[in-house]
Amino acid sequence: MPRFIVMIRIFVLGMIAVLTFLAAEPTLARTPASPAPTVRVSVADAFGEPARAGAATSTAVRTATLLTVLSIGPALVISMTAFIRIIIVLSMIRHAFGMPETPPTPVLISLALFLTAFAMLPTLESINHDAFQPFMNGAIGIEEALDKASAPLRDFMLRQVRDDELRLTYELSGKPVPNAPAEVSLLQLTPAFILNELRVAFQIGFVVLLPFLLIDLVVSSVLLSLGMLMVPPASIALPLKVLLFVLIDGWGLVLRGVLGSFR
Repeated sequence: MPRFIVMIRIFVLGMIAVLTFLAAEPTLARTPASPAPTVRVSVADAFGEPARAGAATSTAVRTATLLTVLSIGPALVISMTAFIRIIIVLSMIRHAFGMPETPPTPVLISLALFLTAFAMLPTLESINHDAFQPFMNGAIGIEEALDKASAPLRDFMLRQVRDDELRLTYELSGKPVPNAPAEVSLLQLTPAFILNELRVAFQIGFVVLLPFLLIDLVVSSVLLSLGMLMVPPASIALPLKVLLFVLIDGWGLVLRGVLGSFR
């Protein structure tokens, strides 16, 4: 679990670094080369130029906000993106083979993070264009940036969640169900989204497990008919599973199916 959290933090840090570079690239291109400025501290700088002090404060606030988002980034990736469905399906494939450690967990997490970025690309582009870059340029404040950043996430989760999950979360929280999608709160929408992702992931996993179960049954029946009771069926079924999965391009089919399930 610590390695899992570290990898997600590295992924979030890389996303923030890329977005920061994209936001600063036009400014760097327009700024001519100039010698290093001379720093002067005086009473006039402290009391006579409030605009400069305000600019410094806004920079400090933006830096603190980015650090805060980075600290809660793993929780946001896990609970509000396509990561849940993808990682559960990939984990079920590993257990269907009968190899709980192959592929290794870091490999599955890395693949799930990249697939999450592919599935969330329109949402991430909207957040970058409407919230992140204006906030980094100082054009909007924190509250406005949070509102504009949460809107694409809310739209993405609302497209995936069903009315039953939403009704359940509002019933558990003791609040009435809103009449319009814009009135849905993230506090109730997020657990409903997680429940929906678990449901869909288990449905996909059930379809994935069926062929492997069939191979296990066939191998067990053949060994029983031959009287080879002392031979473990898993030792013979495992190569057959791997061979069948490679021949039908199983990884490609599963990844296409998982990404295609995000309507």
